[in-house]
Amino acid sequence: MTNLQIEKSTSYTREDWQRGYESQPNEYDYWIDDIEGEIPEDLNGTFFRNGPGLLDINGQSIAHPFDGDGMVCAISFKNGRAYFRNRFVRTEGYVAEKAAGKILYRGVFGTQKPGGWLANIFDLKNKNIANTGILYWGDKLLALWEGNQPHRLNPKNLDTIGIEDLDGILQPGQAFSAHPRIEKGKDGKGDVLVNFSVKPGLSSTITIFEFNSQGKLLKRYSNSIPGFAFLHDMVITPNYCIFFQNPVTLNPIPFLLGLRGAGQCLEFSPNKSTQVILIPRDGSKAMKILDTKPCFVFHHANAWEQNGEIYIDSICYESFSQVDLGDDFREVDFDAISEGQLWRFKINLSQENVEHKLLESRCCEFPTLNPNNVGEAYRYLFIGVADKPSGNAPLQAILKIDWQTGERQIFSVAPRGFAGEPLFVPFPNGENEDDGWLLMLMYDAAEHRSDVVILDARNLNKKPVARLHLKHHIPYGLHGSFTPNYFGE
Repeated sequence: MTNLQIEKSTSYTREDWQRGYESQPNEYDYWIDDIEGEIPEDLNGTFFRNGPGLLDINGQSIAHPFDGDGMVCAISFKNGRAYFRNRFVRTEGYVAEKAAGKILYRGVFGTQKPGGWLANIFDLKNKNIANTGILYWGDKLLALWEGNQPHRLNPKNLDTIGIEDLDGILQPGQAFSAHPRIEKGKDGKGDVLVNFSVKPGLSSTITIFEFNSQGKLLKRYSNSIPGFAFLHDMVITPNYCIFFQNPVTLNPIPFLLGLRGAGQCLEFSPNKSTQVILIPRDGSKAMKILDTKPCFVFHHANAWEQNGEIYIDSICYESFSQVDLGDDFREVDFDAISEGQLWRFKINLSQENVEHKLLESRCCEFPTLNPNNVGEAYRYLFIGVADKPSGNAPLQAILKIDWQTGERQIFSVAPRGFAGEPLFVPFPNGENEDDGWLLMLMYDAAEHRSDVVILDARNLNKKPVARLHLKHHIPYGLHGSFTPNYFGE
C-alpha cells in the first residue's frame, strides 16, 4: 500500500499521520499570503499555540512527544491579514542540548540519556520543557508546563525572557499547571485567572492561585489529599475547584534505577475508584472527596452548578495507556488502547454520590467552548474527534454538539488532514453563545505543511471562512489561547 492509498478500515494512512511528528527545527517570521477564503476584518488579536517542536535531538529520537521541547507559534490577525511567527522556548535544557548536539536530560514520559541505565541511574534532574500551554495574562506571556515554573516570553517576538516566579509568588521549581481556567467577570467584576500547583508524594498537596486581570494574586489556598496525585486539568464553578484523582499508583524504583521514565512507572488500577475532589473557593466549607467509576481523565470540558447539584463534562478513558520501554510512539496500535469518550458526571453534595452517563462515544479530545460560559451552564461544545464514528484513531475532525437540541455538526479534514485543538473566539458584538470563530492549527499530509483554519462556529457544515496555508509544517501540538492584543510584525 502506498502513502496515497487509504486503508479500508480507517480514514487515514499511518504514514501520513507519522509525518506530522517530524521535528520542525526552523523558526520563521512572515505574512501569510497563501489563503483560501478571506480573513474576517473584525478578527483582531493573536492566536498563540504551544507544543513539542523537536521530536529528536540531532537524530536521537525522544521516547514520547510529551518530552519534546516547547515551540510557541503566534498567528496575529489585524485588518484581514495574518502574520506568522514561531520560536522555541529557550529553556535551560533546550539551550544545553542544542549546544551539545545530543540528549542530556531524561524525560518524564520515557526519554533516556544515551548509555543505558548506568547513564541514567539516580539522575532526578527535572527538565522544564515548557511545551504544554500558553497564556497571556497581566501583560505577561507565559509558556506553561505542569512540572515546573512557567517561562516568560516577549509577546512581540516570542524571545524567551526567562523563568517566571509571578512577582515572587512561585518558589523555585514550584509547579504551575498548564491548564488554568478563566472566570469571566460578571456584574462589573473583572476576569479571574484560576490555576493550580501539585506537589506529589505519599500525600499530595494541591495549591490553588486566583489572580485578577492585572496579574495580582487575589487568594492562595492549599489542601492535602492522600496518596500520589496525577492531576493534569481541573474545572471551576463559582464555588468550587474540581479535580479528578485518577486511580494510578507510582512505583519510583525503575525510575530511580535509570530503567524507565517517571511516566512509565505509573500503573492504572481498574479496581479502584476515580475520586472527585471538590475544593471550596471561599474556604467556608471542608474539601470533599467522592468516589466514582474507574476512569482516566486528562481533560475536562466544563463544570457548572444547577439546582443544588454539580455537573462536570470530561473526556474519559477506560485506562491509562503508556508507551512501553523501547516502543516507538509512532507505531502505536490504536486498536489496542482505549479511546477518549465524553462523559457527564452529576454530583449530589447532600447525598455525597456521583452519577455518570456517556454523552459522546466517538473518539474525542481537546474540548472547548465559548469562554464566557466557563464555570456556567452552557449549550454548545466543540471538540476534536476521529473521522469515523467508532474506534480509536487520530483526530481528523471538529464536532459541534448542541446540548439543547442534540444536533451534531462536524467539520472533517480527512483523509489526509489531522486536526488540532479548536479554540473558540467570540465575535466582538456576538449575542448568541455560538457567535464566534473556531481557530485550529491542522496538519496537511498531502502538502506536508500546516494550515490555520478559521471556521464559523455557528455552522460547521459550511466550508471554512478561511484556510491559511503555512510554508512548512508544525508538529502536532497541545494547547493554545487567544488574546485581543495584536503582536504581529
